[in-house]
Amino acid sequence: MQMRLAEGTAGARILAFGGYQPARVVTNDELARTVDTTDEWIRHRIGVASRRIAGPDETVADMAAAAGGKALAASGLSAADIDLVIVSTSTPETMMPCTAATVATRLGMSGPGAFDLNAGCSGFCYALAAASDAVRAGTSRHVLVVGAEKPSQWIDWTDRSTCTIFGDGAGAAVVGPVTDADPAPGIGPVVWGSDGSMADKIAIKDRRSFFCQDGQAVYHWATTVLHPVGKKACEAAGIDPGELAAFVPHQANLRIIESIAKKIDVPRARVATEIVYSGNTSSASIPLALVAMIGRGEVNSGAAVLLLAFGAGICYAGQVITAP
Repeated sequence: MQMRLAEGTAGARILAFGGYQPARVVTNDELARTVDTTDEWIRHRIGVASRRIAGPDETVADMAAAAGGKALAASGLSAADIDLVIVSTSTPETMMPCTAATVATRLGMSGPGAFDLNAGCSGFCYALAAASDAVRAGTSRHVLVVGAEKPSQWIDWTDRSTCTIFGDGAGAAVVGPVTDADPAPGIGPVVWGSDGSMADKIAIKDRRSFFCQDGQAVYHWATTVLHPVGKKACEAAGIDPGELAAFVPHQANLRIIESIAKKIDVPRARVATEIVYSGNTSSASIPLALVAMIGRGEVNSGAAVLLLAFGAGICYAGQVITAP
């Protein structure tokens, strides 16, 4: 017996992005009224000037559906065209049901495959790779990928080492097959990995704990390990770093971003620094940064963009995409 396999495609591409951020803006000066910190200290150590914080009744699913709806509208597809939904989140209100199924129903989708993915702050890149592989293998034709996070509900707001860093939000992308009119793949091979020996450096230890991290250990690891991953992602996609129009790393820390960009050497690339006004939005940070950069006209359609993320686990991933 010879089993029949799904008919795949030569490659996958991103059709559109969408983003959502809560209305409430929390400035450094506001935080300084409740914790021992200053605007100058936060800007120097982390690079954040302000962040968006969700309301108590605003859930991860709410934000994911808002971002996913914008991406779907921008793609020109209908809800019926989406046959798989992947939501990356490390901060759900509950472990079940999965956020992806809730988002699919809210957006009017009829019975798509749906699952959540947790790879910490690198989750969007992991989900994008899974979506690309599903399209190329023929398992799905159009996939909605969402990174949605509400770290504010896992933060000790009296701890300046963590409450100064994070913000809430969601970013989404619609992934589909390449076409005869545009045959070039728009999502390059993923280069990913993990280092479980550092799992305790970024963690929520148990159900009754807040987020904690060893900031110095994470900084040292990120600024020594990640730039070769970015270079390998470019090599795997057949792109020289000098050809990149933009570099969009995870928005964890402005000093980390600047160090990695310098080591990869992206002379022509616009480097994303959305952390300044959004904070670290975990797996939402890369799509939110792309939404902002595309909206400002900093990244043109067809441009080569390097994505590079890392987070709890420690998990990391990088890939080159073509901007929609």
